[in-house]
Amino acid sequence: MIAADETFDGTWPYPARFNEAAGFRQHYVDEGPERPGRTIVMLHGESTWRYEWRHLIGPLSRHHRVVVPDHMGFGKSETPQDRSYDASEHILNLESLLVDTLDLTDITLVLRDWGGPVGTGFALRHPDRISRIFAVNTVLPLADDIAPLMKANGVESRWFRWAQSALSDGSFEQILGNAGRTIAHLMIDLQHVARPEIATPTWIRAYSSAFSTPAECRGVIAFPRQVLEGPQGPSPGPPPTEAVAALRAVPAMLAVGMRDTALLPEYVIPSFRLSYPDAPVVEIPSAGLPDRGRVRDAVGTP
Repeated sequence: MIAADETFDGTWPYPARFNEAAGFRQHYVDEGPERPGRTIVMLHGESTWRYEWRHLIGPLSRHHRVVVPDHMGFGKSETPQDRSYDASEHILNLESLLVDTLDLTDITLVLRDWGGPVGTGFALRHPDRISRIFAVNTVLPLADDIAPLMKANGVESRWFRWAQSALSDGSFEQILGNAGRTIAHLMIDLQHVARPEIATPTWIRAYSSAFSTPAECRGVIAFPRQVLEGPQGPSPGPPPTEAVAALRAVPAMLAVGMRDTALLPEYVIPSFRLSYPDAPVVEIPSAGLPDRGRVRDAVGTP
């Protein structure tokens, strides 16, 4: 885990907070007005941490409470060695923080990459706490019909083609288990970094520091492995029909960087439309991860 006081040359100025309700030390940011009412909760994706939201937390927290956790095994959160790191476990961790500890209501969920399935799983358990959903280059598993789209994505996606090949030749855990050295290359070449010039020494250090030993790489290994091999634990049953209907009724929108090479727009957009056929979709042609200003404006809309 990254040291609690690490600022990465001032690019991460937010004070560290920790929660141990889920049985490990989970790091999170809690910025903005401490008052009842709307809270923006932002969830990161695979191989990253809350650092990916660093440009948005300050502007959004001027008017909203902004809570941004690190998933178990990422960023400044601990990487316990006795966990499966299945998505279902991350959902329960999120519940321990957002419900048991912070008791948040009127939540706007901002979800990217694996933040989509984890955040959706949490929302299905607590639909009464969710007011809006803002998806960013991710999939919300609210419709059975997304399975063929995700299968096709796996066939064409550069990231998942590499992961499948690495599993087959035995190099998967070797490469991701050395993520402190390999993660910047994987992000730039296989995922969503459309402008490699942003990969400054500080940027590389920020994204690689959490994975300094193989033991700290359990989270980054587990997420893609679940897609390719299924969860280690029991598969969850179908979500309650009432919860699905409640989430489909909340305002939602999708922002898509059209150059994403992990979750391809031609599959992400129609999968979103299955649950939200009339919701707005913002396409950003030149980006892998959508422009932070456009995302800020959207999630900050009253």
